[in-house]
Amino acid sequence: MRYILKIVFFYLTIVMVFSTYEGADAEMKLNYLPESIGVWTRPESPQIINSSNIFKYMNGAGELYLGYRFDHLEVFDYTSENQENILVELYFMETSDDAFGLLSLDWGGEPVSFDGFPAKSPDQSLTSWPRALYGGGLLRIWSDNLYIRIMAFNETPASRKAVLALGKAITANQKTGPEPELLKFIAPHVDSGWKLRRDRLGFFRSYVALNTIYYISHENILDFDLSTEAVIAPYEHIAGVGELARSQFLLVKYENHARALKALNHFHDAYLTDQKKDFTENSPIKGPSLFKIEDGWLGYKLIDNYVAIVFKCPDRKSARAIIDKNEAKIGGNHAR
Repeated sequence: MRYILKIVFFYLTIVMVFSTYEGADAEMKLNYLPESIGVWTRPESPQIINSSNIFKYMNGAGELYLGYRFDHLEVFDYTSENQENILVELYFMETSDDAFGLLSLDWGGEPVSFDGFPAKSPDQSLTSWPRALYGGGLLRIWSDNLYIRIMAFNETPASRKAVLALGKAITANQKTGPEPELLKFIAPHVDSGWKLRRDRLGFFRSYVALNTIYYISHENILDFDLSTEAVIAPYEHIAGVGELARSQFLLVKYENHARALKALNHFHDAYLTDQKKDFTENSPIKGPSLFKIEDGWLGYKLIDNYVAIVFKCPDRKSARAIIDKNEAKIGGNHAR
């Protein structure tokens, strides 16, 4: 009997400890959200959204967030008697990479900086990235593993002030997380005159996110899952007055070489159905594979556990140059 009582006591103690911890954690999260801002007031507790109810909360967009290793979402609705609401959404992601990825889906807006939370970070690969962007009543923030959306349903001078004040309060105790390591593998320039449009670069892990930036297929033909990391980056080339060419460079990192090879095979079979494959598992080629298709030249190459693909190049030479330059960047970063 005493043994059974000891077990019951032990489990009750564990439950109490975890309940206390969760309560403290919730209180910590609420501490950086003021109860009121201007004429707006928030409820005492947030609406909690996780993978089980995210599709009820956002019709059609849930899959996008789940593709970024989404943990949970806390929603606060600030209300006022004579002003329209201000919605605060705190997306808790697994890593800083995932929060950066959500911000990278749209670089539009005015860069914003708060005291102690810069709009730019000193340790970046391609020059600095904005950390917060504001436009049309919507403030979006990348703050370590937290992606934040603060939206005024009616933009006024007062609501803009309140939205920015909320952003400052939330980020005051947040770390400045690093950018995804994969961004350091993207070349800012290619020797043949191609220049990266860094304001259109996107980081992601799912084909759903890729398709919001550059549509490839309604199916997962590159075998994306939460273990993959990918960057899509447009390059532009100005050949003369009014002559602008734009190509898309895609770099995907897989867990190992075997997975990368399988994904490249899948991509070729689905996307290049009429083109002959010039590589096998036992006979890798040194240069990129290049193909002339309807919308220009496409090139790809398997680089250890990476797959590099370039789309819509105006000529064979440009497709090869973009892949070769980025391959050299990958090799240089691995050598460090």
